[in-house]
Amino acid sequence: MPDADRTVAGQGEGGGTLVDSWEWARRVLEGAGLDPGRLAALRPLSGGTYNTVEELLLTDGTRFVLKVPPASTVPGLRYERELLVSEAEFYRAAAVAEVAAPHVVALGEDTAVPHLLMTACPGEPWDGSVTDAERAPLRRELGRQVARLHTVTGPGFGYPSGALGPLAPDWRTAFTAMIEAILDDARDYGARLPRSVDQVASTLRAGFPALDEVTVPALVHFDLWDGNILLDRRADGELRIGGLIDGERMLWGDPLADFVSLALLGDIKKDEAFLAGYREEGGRAEFDVPARVRLALYRAYLYLIMLTETVPRAVDDERERWVQSAVAPELVAALDEIEALARVAGA
Repeated sequence: MPDADRTVAGQGEGGGTLVDSWEWARRVLEGAGLDPGRLAALRPLSGGTYNTVEELLLTDGTRFVLKVPPASTVPGLRYERELLVSEAEFYRAAAVAEVAAPHVVALGEDTAVPHLLMTACPGEPWDGSVTDAERAPLRRELGRQVARLHTVTGPGFGYPSGALGPLAPDWRTAFTAMIEAILDDARDYGARLPRSVDQVASTLRAGFPALDEVTVPALVHFDLWDGNILLDRRADGELRIGGLIDGERMLWGDPLADFVSLALLGDIKKDEAFLAGYREEGGRAEFDVPARVRLALYRAYLYLIMLTETVPRAVDDERERWVQSAVAPELVAALDEIEALARVAGA
């Protein structure tokens, strides 16, 4: 049983009402049509940096995950509004693609405390315990699952949450709005970038024509780093993908955008096992000049987010040093690649 003084995350901020976590979990279960008396245990899940996440264990062994966003008064980035709407959208779409992911049980958008209740997937986040022999088949299977995700299409381009406005009719319009939003965040928060915001904006604009090649809004997770890929050890000892989680940053857009977090701070073109599985399932992974420009644009976007969010997150000195030493150079490399490829495309 949780400590008696634990509260629903963020609800004490800005004068909100504090709610005991145990009682709140019972209310959520009841609201989802489940017997609240079956709640047997409640424990926080670590790893998230924005929402608060808890696991609900029922008396019959069923596990659910309950996610609650911070209060609206907590500072964040422009695209981070209504993230639970996007996450629920991702899981519903993943089910259509028959990809391992949580299933939505209840989405509380109109309650005093917004929340998402979902099923729990088996396994633990991908970590350094994976052996070299296990890695290749896992990456191949991951490639197949991501390719299936990309077969699901949406009604328009952009974030389904509406955080940056309604879905756009074309990818360039949507992605331009995403870039403008994160650059405005960087200005507002005084984020420490390796180049000025205006210099970054100018370089990114040079790559925008390549976005016009994307004509179908595909399902993109956009946060598929190892921590959001659960691995499940089966009874026979085989390690399989248990679920793709934390789909809150999903968008409808270019499938290539998923390749950034899948090779975070690296180069997806070197991940031969993943690309083999992706192509086996029908995914298109061609790296001509326009594709490389787009991939560099998406790398720049993600790294701008990682650099800017350190301010509203108020990260500690160690995290700030890591971001500046590891992420900032990758942003510079992406910007340099956009400049070089734009010259090639214009030659």
